[in-house]
Amino acid sequence: MRIAELIPTRRPFISLEFFPPKERDTWPKFFAEVEKLRVLDPLFVSVTYGAGGGTQANTLDVVTHLKREMGLEPMAHLTCVGASSTALGEFLRNITEAGIQNVLALRGDPPKDRPDFRFEGQEFQHASDLVRFIRKDFPDMGIGVAGIPTMHPESANLEDDLRWLRHKVDAGGQFVVTQLFFENGLYHEYVKRLRAMGVGVPVLPGVMPILSMKSAEFIAKLNGREVFGGFYETLEKTFAAGGDEAVRELGLKHATAQVQQLIDSGVPGVHLYTLNRAEACLSIMQNITI
Repeated sequence: MRIAELIPTRRPFISLEFFPPKERDTWPKFFAEVEKLRVLDPLFVSVTYGAGGGTQANTLDVVTHLKREMGLEPMAHLTCVGASSTALGEFLRNITEAGIQNVLALRGDPPKDRPDFRFEGQEFQHASDLVRFIRKDFPDMGIGVAGIPTMHPESANLEDDLRWLRHKVDAGGQFVVTQLFFENGLYHEYVKRLRAMGVGVPVLPGVMPILSMKSAEFIAKLNGREVFGGFYETLEKTFAAGGDEAVRELGLKHATAQVQQLIDSGVPGVHLYTLNRAEACLSIMQNITI
């Protein structure tokens, strides 16, 4: 079933995001972690490309297993950077034949092995191009799009970033899943500004627990410290005082408070970035009142 049609049926809900390990001999362990999280009864689960630049084939096989063997409603991530309509069409036909009815339409990052890569001249230059392609050639497919409450690093300013998101929704995006953030005020202000622009689709907040200082440093490098608000400095002080064990404890406590506050504020649901760590997610959700 399309996620946009599922969202109104249960409120609030939890959805989960996984990344398939690159090496297939580790998949049994991965699916065991997924199995542990079925107790949370997620409305849907999203699946990224394989770790370390995995292939679409990994994503296809994982979402098919989640659907057919585990009874979950999967959403496959799909990027269009450097892709052709022929290749994208083949992938979409394959997931359709597997019974998958939802994708998260993303532009994707430039290929790391092509320093001279330019988006100009590509068949798909923006995520909105991919959304439009799916809506035209696969009209029954459910389409989610991504949003960043602290602004995409390539956007000139927040207003420009919001306009790009509205463009994706206007092209056919049915709901928004946000990138991670660590201060709920960033999400609420983001939604407020989108509503003022006429964007009325559900905006699902994405929450990720910080489990180590290395993870926090990686996120800061990738997305900028802006996503943390003032939380990064708190993590640094905690790490200096107690190491990663203290950071993990604080990260879980912070994520738990985030999820509870978001639910209490009336969000449709919370999208939890699992890091493929069932124990951490269960620790968060066992302390949540819905």
